[in-house]
Amino acid sequence: MKQGRFSKVVKIGGFSHVRSIQIGGNYPVVVQTMWKDRLTLNELEDAAKRVEALGDMGCGLLRFAVPNIDAAEVLGRLSEMVSMPLVADIHFDYKIALRCMNFPIAKIRINPGNIGTNEKVRIVLEKAAIRGIPIRIGVNAGSLPLDLRQRVDEGMSTSEALAQAALREISIFEDFGFTDYLVSMKASGIADTISTARFLSERTDAPLHIGVTEAGPLTAGVVRNTAALLPLLTEGLGDTIRVSLSDTMENEVIAGREIIAAAAQLSPDNERLHFQGVNIVSCPRCGRHGFDTHGFTNRWMSRLYALKKRVTVAIMGCEVNGPLEAKHADLGITGAGDKVLIFRHGEIIKTISAVEADAAFEEELGKL
Repeated sequence: MKQGRFSKVVKIGGFSHVRSIQIGGNYPVVVQTMWKDRLTLNELEDAAKRVEALGDMGCGLLRFAVPNIDAAEVLGRLSEMVSMPLVADIHFDYKIALRCMNFPIAKIRINPGNIGTNEKVRIVLEKAAIRGIPIRIGVNAGSLPLDLRQRVDEGMSTSEALAQAALREISIFEDFGFTDYLVSMKASGIADTISTARFLSERTDAPLHIGVTEAGPLTAGVVRNTAALLPLLTEGLGDTIRVSLSDTMENEVIAGREIIAAAAQLSPDNERLHFQGVNIVSCPRCGRHGFDTHGFTNRWMSRLYALKKRVTVAIMGCEVNGPLEAKHADLGITGAGDKVLIFRHGEIIKTISAVEADAAFEEELGKL
């Protein structure tokens, strides 16, 4: 396996008010997530605020299912309200893709195998080329062509079948002269996810979106995605990731960031895995605790992940796991009897009551 694969670069966004991101090449790996519910017009103001908050936490791309024209209209309205590059995920009806491209939607996701005839694909690609909108070719085990499904039944590996399906779709795009595309191959198995990405990376220079699909609830999903993504990222494979969870979008983003951070520790020379951001150190809590680390961490999670500085913040439960064990932290907080201690690099700078903890922590956080 070749190390440090560099794909071609695809630009997403960068028009109107939508911020621009580059995917591929030597650009940082991008974390994305997918909106979990149906979007309605009367929710747009709240949705826009949540979209921007996700961006602050480190989400670079946000995908929406667009099952019909009405959904396209609503997503189009939202795309006019936010700076986050939004992705329209479309199946079956090419007219939905055409409508979405009338708005400042930054990327389209289609599966050419279920969008209709090659003529319909051509119409979509022509408009995307005119509008400067890249397309993600999405392939998953549930949408394999019939002949490849039959070959899997006869012994072909799922990973090879997924890669072959992706290569077919790529050839359609190339035949029409459209090269502004990315590719994703999603499997629910760890081994299939790894082997598919490796197989395809040797056969195309397209940016790869990787992740384990249908990975399960929070704990199971994070474990499965970590097991699949760490080896790929440390090999230089994967230009954008999603940690698919039966949980919140925020937790998908946090998990994605942490997997990239873990990969950076294992592959410190890979610049694509490094970015400015927080490293949260927190103890699990035990019978010694004098401070509610769980509640405090939950309250401050979004705020901490929105920090743009490379800092370590420690949230500890007692004197044993407090300033000394977390001496490396740029800012820390812990319990000590009926008091709360705030410290920097092991030095206690404030001793306060529990009710004062949040306000005192916020003040010190602002000094970082």
